[in-house]
Amino acid sequence: MTLKLVIGNKNYSSWSMRPWVAMKAAGIDFDEILIPLYTGPADKQRLLDVSRSGKVPALIDGDVTVWDSLAIIEYLAERFPHARLWPDDRAVRAHARSISAEMHSGFAALRNECGMNLHRPVKAKPLSEAARADIARVQEIWTDCRTRHGAQGPYLFGAFSAADAMYAPVVHRFRIYAIDVSPLVGDYMAAMTALPAFAEWTTAGLAETIVIERFETD
Repeated sequence: MTLKLVIGNKNYSSWSMRPWVAMKAAGIDFDEILIPLYTGPADKQRLLDVSRSGKVPALIDGDVTVWDSLAIIEYLAERFPHARLWPDDRAVRAHARSISAEMHSGFAALRNECGMNLHRPVKAKPLSEAARADIARVQEIWTDCRTRHGAQGPYLFGAFSAADAMYAPVVHRFRIYAIDVSPLVGDYMAAMTALPAFAEWTTAGLAETIVIERFETD
């Protein structure tokens, strides 16, 4: 039975992007179900019919439904061990999980002030001290990972992993809001931008025409 991944608008839904990119990059087959966000009661009910959280993403695997991006990725890692969504080495895997969990639970100021909107013209905006601290921390994480594992490949832990999927929307945020980055971080962003799964999501997001006013903040 083919997996089903329920997602929101690719232009806006950073949480949907994470498992989608993970599955595409890992070669895990799935059917995509896109439910537009904030379009009215009918689509809200469609989301509730899939998951009682009423949010995207959600993964449907037969009679199993998993919601929340990181929970989906962990489920996929167990279900498809050959995909190697996490690094093989235990210590490196713990590191990858730690930075993924930090992404999952943190960086509120960066999320709030630099929302994902692929259609937004690329330009900087004034940011709070908290958002600038978030940006510095992300760059610290990426620099540390690339310094440790750069010899093994272009991604955070050499080969593509779930950690890259968890940070994929941040690559867009840094680009869209013209964030100044170090050369090492810039190289990582270029590698992610060139990743076919990342590029496919981006192309589809840019082709969308639905505008969600609450996300058009500036």
